[in-house]
Amino acid sequence: MHTVAVLALEGTIGLELAGACHVFAAAGDRYDVRVCGAPGTTLMAHDRPILTAAAPYPLDEALRADTVIVAAAFEPADEAVRLLREVHRRGIRIASICTGAFLLAAAGVLDGRRAATHWAHADELARRYPEVEVVTDALYLDDGDVLTSAGVTAGLDLCLHLVRRDHGSAVAAEVARRLVMAPHRDGGQAQFVAAPVVAGNDSLEPVMRWMRHHLAEPLTLRAIAAEASTSPRTLNRQFRAQTGTTPLQWLIRQRLARAQELLETSELSVGQIATAAGFTTPVLLRQHFTKAFATTPTAYRRTFRS
Repeated sequence: MHTVAVLALEGTIGLELAGACHVFAAAGDRYDVRVCGAPGTTLMAHDRPILTAAAPYPLDEALRADTVIVAAAFEPADEAVRLLREVHRRGIRIASICTGAFLLAAAGVLDGRRAATHWAHADELARRYPEVEVVTDALYLDDGDVLTSAGVTAGLDLCLHLVRRDHGSAVAAEVARRLVMAPHRDGGQAQFVAAPVVAGNDSLEPVMRWMRHHLAEPLTLRAIAAEASTSPRTLNRQFRAQTGTTPLQWLIRQRLARAQELLETSELSVGQIATAAGFTTPVLLRQHFTKAFATTPTAYRRTFRS
């Protein structure tokens, strides 16, 4: 069982701490989730204290974890900084949510790396820690052993991404269904979306659902716009407003997710998977897959199954 230690530090945002715990707990007995901290820790909601919590595990229990999650907290206490340095030295995977990146930076974990944080605090992170390359427009960044994310819901996306890395897209999709959240938001998606996808007359959810059901077909922008009863230009504008990306870019991400699922769960050949996911040829699938995941479909299947 993979042990996840979620740090409960003074000033931690309660929603982000609880959200991280919930994602991993929703994956069933695949994870042992442990909240680690000092007695009498004050948890916050935005800029105000909401409760005092007693973590069931001491802070140094994180040294025995496989993954350490650092939720949002601004001021890096010496004890936490020393702990994170040791966690990193031991090769334990570390992920931060929102301003948890400040603690990782204070511990030197982010030196020479790209890092994400909440857009409102990106300039401050860059000013305090010039050795960190702060990315201002990403939901989360995966640098292998160190991952960082923007705030609140982006932290949920990051945790779900870790579940996907550990156990595959099928398990991650089941966790997302339990939590009633999007099964996959790409880490490079913009943090700020002018009009999030919501139910209503202007929602793109119906056409998105139609696109998911027709992934294997040669969908064009004109065909998608016709299904949405609008023009290609208007559809592009609506997609950017509601998702932060274009219809065809969103379609590629859905096709890649379908290819991942089939590589994990089926015995289909790469050529058959390319057809089923809508890439038409194995070469096209390999090009998109390698660009997105820095590995080939064949290597992904081999690694996942091993």
